[in-house]
Amino acid sequence: MSETSSLLITAKAFWKTKTLWQMTDQEWESLCDGCGKCCLHKLEDPDGISAHYTNVACRLLDDKSCQCSDYANRREYVPDCIKLKADDVGRFYWLPLTCAYRLLAEQRDLPSWHPLVTGDPDSVHKAGMSVKGRTIPEHRAGALSHHLVDWID
Repeated sequence: MSETSSLLITAKAFWKTKTLWQMTDQEWESLCDGCGKCCLHKLEDPDGISAHYTNVACRLLDDKSCQCSDYANRREYVPDCIKLKADDVGRFYWLPLTCAYRLLAEQRDLPSWHPLVTGDPDSVHKAGMSVKGRTIPEHRAGALSHHLVDWID
């Protein structure tokens, strides 16, 4: 476990005592469980209120770690990559049901496998809740409609 992770875990479950708007940047970033689901290409319904996930990964997603290979500069390479902000998170219907940002915005708690709960950054993978080993790169995908998956939530 990293020093950052252990500091946040000992912060007495800050996600239970603070709103999304009260969190520091470090706390906000630590909410990400590292599942990689938000980095999958999605097909949106014309109604604009639902999305269907594919197993096609963003070109920057490392399939083995489920981390962005260039998080700090990702918007230079992927201009439509969305930066999640507390003011907008309620509008991100496309976030998986297991996403901490979505869960907390809906006033629900983090799942038992979340790294902040377990203290183990690999707990998301051990629980089978990540995209680790399940994706294909976008340059090999072809039509996204051929890659729809139902194992996201």
